[in-house]
Amino acid sequence: MFDSVQKHAALIARDGLKVRRLIGRCHKLLSERGEAAGVSLARETLALYRELDRKEQARFFLALATEFSPDPQKVLAAAQAYAQDGSAEHLAQLNKLAEPPRQELLRRLNRAPGGMAAIVKMRERLLQLLKEYPELAAVDWDFHHLLSSWFNPGFLQIIRVDWRTPAYLLEQIIAHEAVHEIQGWNDLHRRLEADRRCFAFFHPALPDEPLIFVEVALVEAMSEKVAPLLAVDAPSGDPRRATTAVFYSISNCQPGLRGVSLGNFLIKQVVDLLSAEFPRLKRFCTLSPIPGFVGWLTPLLKEPDAIRRPKLAQAAQAAAQVLGADPARLAADPATAFERLEPLKEVLMQLCATYLIGAKDGEDPTPDPVARFHLNNGARLERLNWAADTSKKGLRQSLGMMVNYVYEPGAIERNHEQFVHGKIIAAKQVRALALTS
Repeated sequence: MFDSVQKHAALIARDGLKVRRLIGRCHKLLSERGEAAGVSLARETLALYRELDRKEQARFFLALATEFSPDPQKVLAAAQAYAQDGSAEHLAQLNKLAEPPRQELLRRLNRAPGGMAAIVKMRERLLQLLKEYPELAAVDWDFHHLLSSWFNPGFLQIIRVDWRTPAYLLEQIIAHEAVHEIQGWNDLHRRLEADRRCFAFFHPALPDEPLIFVEVALVEAMSEKVAPLLAVDAPSGDPRRATTAVFYSISNCQPGLRGVSLGNFLIKQVVDLLSAEFPRLKRFCTLSPIPGFVGWLTPLLKEPDAIRRPKLAQAAQAAAQVLGADPARLAADPATAFERLEPLKEVLMQLCATYLIGAKDGEDPTPDPVARFHLNNGARLERLNWAADTSKKGLRQSLGMMVNYVYEPGAIERNHEQFVHGKIIAAKQVRALALTS
């Protein structure tokens, strides 16, 4: 991997004139001691970055990997000195030498007006490059490390989004809704009526850009289908009668903050806010998609005979006889899809439960990203719902199934700890469906 980085560095030196100019400015920024001059230089440095095309951006990040990393020999010498004499002075020197200079570079870039927004966009591009350039993982670690500190929930402000929210922010809610697409202003208006809530996190440095938002329905029972929650023409209910808050969508607005923990804190704060506003609320749950189920199921349908667990193999064979090897094709005709799926209801529910909780205790838990998010947050997998999302997207992802996760304030921390140690907290009726043998 080091040879690969060096090869790219040679390419930059040969024909990356704009990149070399930017790198030179970065070195100068790191050597600048005056704060006022540093702000001006940081602004100029970011301006140079914005002039780069996509290939030049890749070369810039590769240069960060080669020219702004710690010196291994100096780190080793400092570590040996600390091992021999664990004084505060030696520890401070070790910390200073072990920290990549690019971290301080990012701190100084952040001083420029709009610096934090620029750094978030830079990481968005960096994440796109990781698959092609895995040697950039160390650079991404530094970005993630700093952004996790800068976007600590203690710095964030939770704001309720309603119909009085400025239009430019409402437009961003429409644009960034990632779970259930908002079909224009009438749809958004219904999602913001009295029996609905939308809350978003904002950062003081990005006051006009939501970081993440969650949509909630205040109802009288745990929802098993998403269509009634999204119906534009459904009458608005009285939120004071509600006993259940259903979190039916959570969307990240900043790709550059991927991996920075925001959603779990948002949900917990919303639970506290709603509990204070509506004392009748007794249950906090989700109605969540299962985005990875069909992707997990498809290879099983192609080669059911290769499955080692007999019950799982039998269920996959039964499903393959009806669905073939490409279940996602059912999404082409949602009107008839559930007629074909209905005879397989029991089998598909078993397969989906196996996907969600099939790992044995102590093994890597569910591969589903939404399940991992909620279970890691301390929720309980409560119920699997058949034909809950009849849209094309719902069919492509999970053959129309959705799941309820329940957040019990008194059990959140305990559930989280058990999930971290490989145990999935699930209701008996869901666990009974899983084909564990």
